[in-house]
Amino acid sequence: MAKLKGTGMLAVWSEVASEHEEEFNEWYNQEHISERLSVPGVLSAARYEAVKSGPKHLAVYELEHSSVMKSPEYVELKNNPTDWSKRMSPDVIGTKYIRNVYQMIFPTELTEEVVSSPMAPALQIGRMNIPSNTEDEWNNWYNKIYVPNYETVDGVIRGRRYQTVEGSPKYMTFYELDSANASQTEEWQKQQTAHPDNERMRQEMQHESDSPGIWAKTFEL
Repeated sequence: MAKLKGTGMLAVWSEVASEHEEEFNEWYNQEHISERLSVPGVLSAARYEAVKSGPKHLAVYELEHSSVMKSPEYVELKNNPTDWSKRMSPDVIGTKYIRNVYQMIFPTELTEEVVSSPMAPALQIGRMNIPSNTEDEWNNWYNKIYVPNYETVDGVIRGRRYQTVEGSPKYMTFYELDSANASQTEEWQKQQTAHPDNERMRQEMQHESDSPGIWAKTFEL
C-alpha cells in the first residue's frame, strides 16, 4: 500500500487578487502540485479553500520528513521555476503568503493505517505560540488530554501536532475532519471544557489573528 503520510509537512496559505484567481488555480492544479509530487519524499498533496477564517487558499504537502524541503531534488525545482511559476506563484502575486515547514511532535509515531490514509475532506488548523514558562506543561496537556478528547468527536478523523521548522508561529495543530461542519457541533464545543485543566491551558495559547481556521478540500491528484 502506498505511503501517503510521514512526519513532515509543508503548508502554504495564500490570498490572490480576484483578477488572478482563475489562472492561479489552473497553475496550481495543472502544473505546481504534480511538479512538487515528483520530488522524492513528497508523499501526497491537496488544495483546500477556507470556509471559516483564512487565508482563502491552502496547499498541504505530506512529507516523509521535514528535511525533504532541503533535498537536492526539491532545491533544484525551487531554484528553477517554470515561466508559469514565475508569473503565478503565491510568493509573487499573493496579497497574503505564509509558507511553513513542520515536523510532527504528536503522535510520536504513525500507524500503518494513518500512513496509508488519504488527504482529509476538511481540516481545522490552529497556529499558535505559547509562553516558555508553561510550555512543557502545556505540551503535555495538549498531547495527553486535549487532542485525544477531540478525537472522540463524531466526524473527527484524527489530530496531529507540529513544531515549525521554517516559518512561524512555533506550533500548529492539524485536525483532519470528515466535513467542514465536524468542528462546529455541540459535541466539539463541549470538549473545550471537558477537563479541569482546559480553561487554564487554553488561556496560554497565543493564536495567530486568523487562527483557528477551517478549510475544505478542492483539489487532489
